[in-house]
Amino acid sequence: MPTFDIVSEVDKQEVKNVTDQVNKEVNTRFDFKGSDARVEQVDYQLTIFADDEFKLEQVLDILRTKLTKRSIDVRCLDKGRIDKISGNKVKQLVTVKTGVETELAKKIIKGIKDSKLKVQASIQGEVVRVSGAKKDVLQEVIKLIKKTIDNFPLQFHNFRD
Repeated sequence: MPTFDIVSEVDKQEVKNVTDQVNKEVNTRFDFKGSDARVEQVDYQLTIFADDEFKLEQVLDILRTKLTKRSIDVRCLDKGRIDKISGNKVKQLVTVKTGVETELAKKIIKGIKDSKLKVQASIQGEVVRVSGAKKDVLQEVIKLIKKTIDNFPLQFHNFRD
């Protein structure tokens, strides 16, 4: 029985590379001369430090640009609130979301069931597994999901016959 998995993955090493590139660019740019703007990474948690909110937004723009160039979808970024540190300095926590959350997985499964396609979908941790009798039906499911879920990056893996 053919199956495939719906996942949302981001390569941690690519995020590390992006963090290094952003810090290098911030250190060399003239408009950041003498500022304490930087990005620190712990796993999938990025902390952006800057002198004020304007520079924080500039660093965030650089981060988005570098992520896009490295083929990482920026829709996986979850920005936290901006915190004041001392004086005018601010920081913001940005989380790189990985895995399909339970609510999104339920929405995907509901969409598949509403389409009346002859497939079975199940949640397995942070993955949604879809199985059906024919490859063609599974390909229709992939098209349906790409059409309906556009606010979160999804990948389709382990397509087996």
